[in-house]
Amino acid sequence: MKLYDSILGFVERHIAPLAVKVGNQPHVRAMRDGFIVAMPFIIVGSFILIFVFPPFDPDTTISFGRAWLDFSAEHFDRLMMPFNMSMGLMTVFVTIGVAYSLAKAYKMDGITSAALALMCYLLVAAPITEGGLPTAHMGGTGVFTGVMCAFFAVELYRFMKKHNITIRMPEQVPPAIARSFEVLLPVLVVFVTLYPLSIFIQVQFGMLIPELILEAFKPLVSASNTLPAIIGALILCQLLWFAGIHGAAIVVGLLSPIFLTNIGMNTEAFIAGEPIPNIFTQAFWDYYIFLGGSGATLALVILMCFSRSAHLKAIGRMSAVPGFFQINEPVIFGTPLVLNPTLFIPFLCVPIINATIAYFAVNLGFVGMAVATAPWTTPAIIGASWGSGWTFAPVLLVVGLIILDIFLYLPFFKMFEKEVLADQEPSAEKEQEGELRQGVTA
Repeated sequence: MKLYDSILGFVERHIAPLAVKVGNQPHVRAMRDGFIVAMPFIIVGSFILIFVFPPFDPDTTISFGRAWLDFSAEHFDRLMMPFNMSMGLMTVFVTIGVAYSLAKAYKMDGITSAALALMCYLLVAAPITEGGLPTAHMGGTGVFTGVMCAFFAVELYRFMKKHNITIRMPEQVPPAIARSFEVLLPVLVVFVTLYPLSIFIQVQFGMLIPELILEAFKPLVSASNTLPAIIGALILCQLLWFAGIHGAAIVVGLLSPIFLTNIGMNTEAFIAGEPIPNIFTQAFWDYYIFLGGSGATLALVILMCFSRSAHLKAIGRMSAVPGFFQINEPVIFGTPLVLNPTLFIPFLCVPIINATIAYFAVNLGFVGMAVATAPWTTPAIIGASWGSGWTFAPVLLVVGLIILDIFLYLPFFKMFEKEVLADQEPSAEKEQEGELRQGVTA
């Protein structure tokens, strides 16, 4: 118990207060909400991508597979158009979403701020070439640039409003027209600052700002694909959950730029027929590490469904359907797992074991890396297969991990079940005594 008390004390004194501050920080919340704005477009684009690249060997002789492959090859450009206009433009949606969310946090006009941020991004990432707007950096490789442009545009707009550096119109002027003049000076400042900077970087380094930023963030992206980095992120998530703080909301909010950059690179490599470079994606996090939600609690829910305790059985059955769809708040707060010393070890360690096994399975080529993003509420068996292009190996890995998780949770669950039954026995005895007294009195 000393180790448990030490960990709990450390979390309560140091990690929890810092996590709350980070989670409430406007820029972190803006990133989280901005990526949520982009998610529907990314999911639809992922579905289109898997349709265009069917899960059949190019030399297959299966009639259905052969027909699908031939149809896809014949109409490739037309079929890829929805992908190019959704997942292929993910940074555009991210930029708009992040800027809008940050502006709302500052109680500013969201639409105007989003438009200003989009102009910033297009100015530095998509200079017109041969009469067209290049889209090379509008996918996953431009995410970091899009976020930085959103922050710059909103903070600039806020600074100028705060110091009254603006064009004020008479009160009789309609608000929409007044706002358009209000943002006129920030637009000019963006052109005066970012455009010369973009030209300078092109001349000096022969690359656009998104390429330079991606080079700067390459060590971070590379580090994210290492097992220690993955384990570090999930440990932080679990410790926050254990302290009663929504760890996934905070940690995934911070990881979202990496997730989108990694899946963007994977998608580009997949389309080009090149080796897939990145392991650590949203699909890896959701469908291999956290089976059933944070803590990999689907195994615990299965055990609860067959518990001798009526209380635990009720929680298990109530949590079974949500857990199948990766939602586990009912079991986390109903059991509860928060500040639960008996289940702390598996709650922390089972995801680590899942991550380790899945990392080596993917790294060694037994399971394909993710090239698509499914909704996080997709059941893990389906989501893992969807993410890797509808291959079957992820299904076997997910099923194997769930079975392993059941055995890992089992001894700790049995201890917790005994504690619950022991707590229930005195109350049952008291009820029986009360009934006997009532019978004697009668």
